[in-house]
Amino acid sequence: MRYLVVILCIFWADLAVATEGAIGQCHAEVPCMLGDRSYHVLEPDGWDGKTPLPVVLHFHGWMRQGTIVVKHPRVAGATRRRGVLLLAPNGEGKTWDFWTSQTDDVAFATAVIEDAALRYPIDRERLFVSGYSFGSAMAWRYVCENGNGVAALLAISGTLRQSETCHQAPQEIRHVHGTADTVMDFPFGPNGESTWPVKLWRDRLGCAEPGEERGDWSVTEILSFQRIAWEDCTEGRVLLDVHNRGHFIPRGWIGRQLDELLALPSSYP
Repeated sequence: MRYLVVILCIFWADLAVATEGAIGQCHAEVPCMLGDRSYHVLEPDGWDGKTPLPVVLHFHGWMRQGTIVVKHPRVAGATRRRGVLLLAPNGEGKTWDFWTSQTDDVAFATAVIEDAALRYPIDRERLFVSGYSFGSAMAWRYVCENGNGVAALLAISGTLRQSETCHQAPQEIRHVHGTADTVMDFPFGPNGESTWPVKLWRDRLGCAEPGEERGDWSVTEILSFQRIAWEDCTEGRVLLDVHNRGHFIPRGWIGRQLDELLALPSSYP
């Protein structure tokens, strides 16, 4: 935590300089500069310019950048239609340093949120952190180190080691992973135990075992998910969606999570 505070002080100093006179000059594929780093931002369709916005902070996959995220129909397509502000940080070298707690990327992502708050009225009670692949692991790292103010983690096909110690946690965990994933392998537990991908969070939030099987559900006809939920937790709750395919962002998955979290009618895309 002391390391994070020091790094944040550096970023906030840069933030004050970078933001002065720059409000509104960045949008979508035009990056917002933050010191020597940057991020992308996309408002929802039809926003009135005044209403506070829920936020999705989404970490891109390996060798990608935020430009992909703000154009991605399965990410930006979901946020735009649901009144959500999308923030897409750019990783250094098109990747993320999520391997240990000694990373500058947590402080950078926090500074991204603070910079965006100078540009837009954000709803801090509805801050969602998301990511895909390496970006999913980075989203896990972010909430592990700075997650107490996060409403939910929306993680897709990437985790930290289940043996990690997380000193902070979001209010809710939602993770989706394919059992045929060969890029960031589905983390089966002992004897092929299939709820292992969220063991870290079940333990951290004090969830009773076993989870409740909610059955199959789907957004499109080509893919279905098996949902397991842990509601009986000391803090928060954990939801795991498992499918039988590989490494990708499932169509409609982010949109459905936002529908449920924001109490919106289920829709696609």
